[in-house]
Amino acid sequence: MSTQIQWSSSPPPTEAAPKFIVTETTGHKGSMPSSESNAADDLIVIGKSSSRMRPPFMRAGTETVIGVDERVRISDTDKPPWRMIAALSLKPKLPLTSSFIGTGWFIGPKTLLTAGHCVFSESDFGGWIESIEVSPGRNGAKLPYGTVTATRFSTTTVWQSRPDPDYDIGCIHLDEPVGDEVGYFKIASLTDQDLEGALLNISGYPGDRGDGEQQFFHANRVLRTSAHRVFYDIDTYGGQSGSPVWHQASPEAEPVAIGIHAYGVGGTPGAWGIRANSGPRLIPEMVQMIKEWLAADGS
Repeated sequence: MSTQIQWSSSPPPTEAAPKFIVTETTGHKGSMPSSESNAADDLIVIGKSSSRMRPPFMRAGTETVIGVDERVRISDTDKPPWRMIAALSLKPKLPLTSSFIGTGWFIGPKTLLTAGHCVFSESDFGGWIESIEVSPGRNGAKLPYGTVTATRFSTTTVWQSRPDPDYDIGCIHLDEPVGDEVGYFKIASLTDQDLEGALLNISGYPGDRGDGEQQFFHANRVLRTSAHRVFYDIDTYGGQSGSPVWHQASPEAEPVAIGIHAYGVGGTPGAWGIRANSGPRLIPEMVQMIKEWLAADGS
């Protein structure tokens, strides 16, 4: 029996969100002028591969560097698609005083996606996060687009009721249309056949390199899919939870986000015999829910 995907918000949206039957949204490079990213040309992988790009070897970690760390620091974070990705500083409610780090990415002028556990966690926050500082394209001490603070968030009702990794998706709602400047990702629901052997890209803000203030990238291929998740041999670390998992079909095509990074090798079933990081897939029901989040922000 399938689980119906619904969403909850803190605080609730001001009006009822319309229903949509869709499998994708549009993307936007943003209005800020910039040349194309040299790093994007050199690093982003395109299309599909018939073989794994390198053999896997596990090192322990919640989010895992698999073998030799092949992540590359992104220096031109003021260019697309890197500026569409934001460093997150998560501030829980008092009396909790610890701050957490994560990654989010724009899907609309006022809307970012991230992992559900970045916005709602009974174990870490005692429920909803109090606020999140969002810094698009952060590059160390450089904040090319400043920092805005968000206090409204959404997640799936499944994730709010229990920590199910299949539904670990969260949304950050802004009051300002920052995405109009920096741009935002197109999202799509790809089939198992589309994802088989597909090359994927992940970029975010890890805690082990740059303390959540520097953006790091790696790419590799899909190893396996399940009904709700995609599994890949891509290096990540804590703080990269919430990063976009995107595919690019051709050099001319725009980047298309197909999932949200959330888990290390510990989240992969041992019986499968693979060592992979993973994240929730943007299945059609998820895309429909995301469209409702966008509509709640006026998009």
